[in-house]
Amino acid sequence: MQNKGFVKVFAVLLTLVCLFYLSFSFVTRYYNNKAAEYAGGDPSKESLYLDSLSTQKVWLGYTLKQCREMEISLGLDLKGGMNVVLELNVADVIRSLSNNNQDENFNKALDLAYARQATSQKDFIDLFAEEYKNLDNGARLSAVFSTFELKDKITPQSTDAQVVAVLKDELKSAIDNSFNVLRTRIDRFGVVSPNIQRLETAGRILVELPGVKEPERVRKLLQGSANLEFWETYQLPEVYQQLVAADNILATVLAEHQDEATVTETETVAADGAETTATEAVTDNAAATSEADSLLQQIAQDKPETQANQSMEEFAKQHPLFALLQINQYNGQLGRGASVGVANVRDIPKINEYLAMKQVKDVLPRNLSLKWGVKAIDEKEQFFELYAIKVTNRDGTPALGGDVVTDANADFVQQAGRSEQQVSMAMNAEGAKAWARLTKENIGKAIAIVLDDMVYSAPNVNDEITGGRSQITGHFTPEEAKDLANVLKSGKMAASVHIVQEDVVGPSLGQEAISSGVISFALALILLMIYMCAFYGIIPGLIADGALVLNIFFTMGILASFQAVLTLPGIAGMVLTLGMAVDANVLIYERTKEELRAGKSLGKAIADGYSNAFSAIFDSNLTSIITGVVLFYFGTGPIRGFATTMIIGLFASFLTAVFLTRIVYEALLAKDKLKNVTFVTSITKDLLTNPKINFLGARKIGYLIPAGIIVLGAISMMTIGLNNGIDFTGGRNYIVRFDQDVKTDEVRNMLDEKLDGAVSVITIGTPDQVRVSTNFKIDDTDPAVDQEIENLLFEGVKPLLPEGTTLDQFTTTYIQSSQKVGPSMADDIKNSAIMAVIFAMFCMAAYILLRFRDVSFSIGAFASVAVTTLCIISFYTLLWKVLPFSMEVDQTFIAAILTIIGYSINDTVVVFDRIRETIGLYPKRDRYQVINDALNSTLSRTFNTSLTTLVVVLCIFILGGSTIRSFTFAILLGIIIGTYSTLFVATPIAYELQKKKINKKAAAEIAK
Repeated sequence: MQNKGFVKVFAVLLTLVCLFYLSFSFVTRYYNNKAAEYAGGDPSKESLYLDSLSTQKVWLGYTLKQCREMEISLGLDLKGGMNVVLELNVADVIRSLSNNNQDENFNKALDLAYARQATSQKDFIDLFAEEYKNLDNGARLSAVFSTFELKDKITPQSTDAQVVAVLKDELKSAIDNSFNVLRTRIDRFGVVSPNIQRLETAGRILVELPGVKEPERVRKLLQGSANLEFWETYQLPEVYQQLVAADNILATVLAEHQDEATVTETETVAADGAETTATEAVTDNAAATSEADSLLQQIAQDKPETQANQSMEEFAKQHPLFALLQINQYNGQLGRGASVGVANVRDIPKINEYLAMKQVKDVLPRNLSLKWGVKAIDEKEQFFELYAIKVTNRDGTPALGGDVVTDANADFVQQAGRSEQQVSMAMNAEGAKAWARLTKENIGKAIAIVLDDMVYSAPNVNDEITGGRSQITGHFTPEEAKDLANVLKSGKMAASVHIVQEDVVGPSLGQEAISSGVISFALALILLMIYMCAFYGIIPGLIADGALVLNIFFTMGILASFQAVLTLPGIAGMVLTLGMAVDANVLIYERTKEELRAGKSLGKAIADGYSNAFSAIFDSNLTSIITGVVLFYFGTGPIRGFATTMIIGLFASFLTAVFLTRIVYEALLAKDKLKNVTFVTSITKDLLTNPKINFLGARKIGYLIPAGIIVLGAISMMTIGLNNGIDFTGGRNYIVRFDQDVKTDEVRNMLDEKLDGAVSVITIGTPDQVRVSTNFKIDDTDPAVDQEIENLLFEGVKPLLPEGTTLDQFTTTYIQSSQKVGPSMADDIKNSAIMAVIFAMFCMAAYILLRFRDVSFSIGAFASVAVTTLCIISFYTLLWKVLPFSMEVDQTFIAAILTIIGYSINDTVVVFDRIRETIGLYPKRDRYQVINDALNSTLSRTFNTSLTTLVVVLCIFILGGSTIRSFTFAILLGIIIGTYSTLFVATPIAYELQKKKINKKAAAEIAK
């Protein structure tokens, strides 16, 4: 084998890389186990333990937080949690940019563009521009968008193309801002390893939140509007005395109630006494000042001295607030800014709890609002600042709203001989006047920039700012400056965000998915290993098995290096890849057996076996990878996980089966340790050795069988139809598990009236578990609708629940998972699915044409995958009301179709490759005989590959769980139909076309 040294070096380097990336998963598991052991079942203690180590270096210079980011994460279907696709209302953004223009054509064009978006792949702004021009060919977009806010970017003379370019920039800015707002909200929510990313469709953002158990809270959090505000501030010395009084009140109240868990319950009892103490603390100014000065000196002391004079526990009892909140001071002097102090992130909830107590509120000024900074002030991201905000308006509104901001951007400027980041901000005329007044009244003080109730920046005012243009400087990093600019831009974007797709998976369902996935994976691997040893002998079987194990190792390592998320379809993809990986070994072994039967020596037979099988292996792997790429491009969420795993697995199988196993054989041959290897066993010695089946003779019957299935399917499609999932129709799914077996008809009757009859119920997995599907109010984007439907669902099935069950118990315990797909998202998914299948078919045909340079092979391949696809669809329309499991046509079904397109073409490629090889050796031999011989000579390979893949998929089908049963059933059908199509559709059609071409050529020769 050429380049053996390179292959060895590459394999060693890849092994080291995989070990490196996989090590992080073992490290995080070790610390997770330690945390669980320390917590003893208390989730808060476990979280606290992990948080305390998050910034500590625990492995190869990486912190635990970094290790957790580098590990292979489990998807929501395995771990439980929430997956949401949010959509920014682009029409709202455009209306906002036009200052809510009331022109009839303008608003009609927006509505028409929104309607067209469901069936078009074009950008929304391009669609809007087209519709606006269609309504009034002479109208110019500049007449709508040459507003005061956009005067620097759009003039009355701007062309439509220029306006569209500006609108796209502004939309991107709105999306960036929404993305940053959501990211900050999620960080505050406290989810471990969240995933938030922009999607290809403009205005859509994917949010994955593992382990979330409060979906309603998340919905409100993600869909709430973001309000930008400018607030005046207090300086710390102005409120310090009141903070000391609040600290004293807390000490008094907490001393009376030692058990902190009962503080909230007993606040009312202690209120009268607390208010008296508060009055005394405020009126006795001399005593309060003396005490405050004493406390400040105590806080300013070095920590060792404080610990020597007084234990921290005792200090915390006397000063509960200041034990958690470190006052902003230096050398015993109070800081002059708006920052009150600094606190550890783990203490913030307790501080908020203290500040929310009635007794504390009575002591603090009524117009004082304490807000946290959005970003940590230290590298370890442990400490956050608390700011003193002054409420100057009686109605509690900010000094200035963010809607006056027209533009903001970040850039470098030269300051005192060095460059630093500066954020520039522009306001409209109304805002400029208010800003001038506000800055004039607060010279020397800070004005806080607040978004989502968090302080993003609190710059000091040096002079009155007129004209509406301001510059904010500070020690910003480029990222911080860009984030602040995006925050300031948020004020002018009156765009709503709503959920268009949602999946919620409960932890128990996730654990079941892990168990079923691992069991199916392990059993499939064991069966494959046994099969290879039983069919080809112990040594060849073990070498092939070793390649399978290496394939799994490399696949997992590469997935880890991509920081990929492992989903249940991903595990299915890995198991399926095992079956497809065996195909390469089968091809090599079958060719080696042929060479041995031709009388060649073992070493020569192995070398020729690898050499002759290479082109077929290369073609079959490449066609599968092409379908994987199509699947990745058109798919979303778990389907992409499946595609990623399959693509990586195919690359890994090519390396292990074609190169590494050959190195092993050459090493064993060199040591003369393969004397008795024949690549057959007593069981398989005479199996399919010299078959003489006349495949072409049976081609007419071969055409009729799939044609009959397709005709029956077409009739069923017109009468029964397909069982379309909510991916394609829009709607909601809820998997509900009861404490006893239930009947689907009974559950449906209970819910029909509640959900206006728009409901279907099927059993999922076990008789005590059902899936409720409904499209009731799916067009309503009000966030409250989700909770309303959960309430209706609860009221409907209440008779089947234990007496006394509450709505909260129902949603957290009985609802195992939920899914929502909005109408616009469903249309996009359906259109993408149809395009993906058609595109994959043409890709296969184009590749075959490019590879074999013969249109007959290309047409045969296209006909084969088309017949396979149509037959699978026909079986789904014929059987979905008969079989006892869900046979929905949804994203996972399309993933199965695409997988089968890639898989079935493998078999076709192998046969075509043998036909091409035989024609090259015997160009004048009768084509009928050549093709029949090719089909018979590859029959053993076809049998082995189909059987091994069938065994693997059967393992997934039986043990892989109910959620992917429809997916694996489609693949089972595809393996059988695809193999049949190769033998009785693809090859016979290629023969018919070649025969016609040969006859035409012969007739032309005779005519000469």
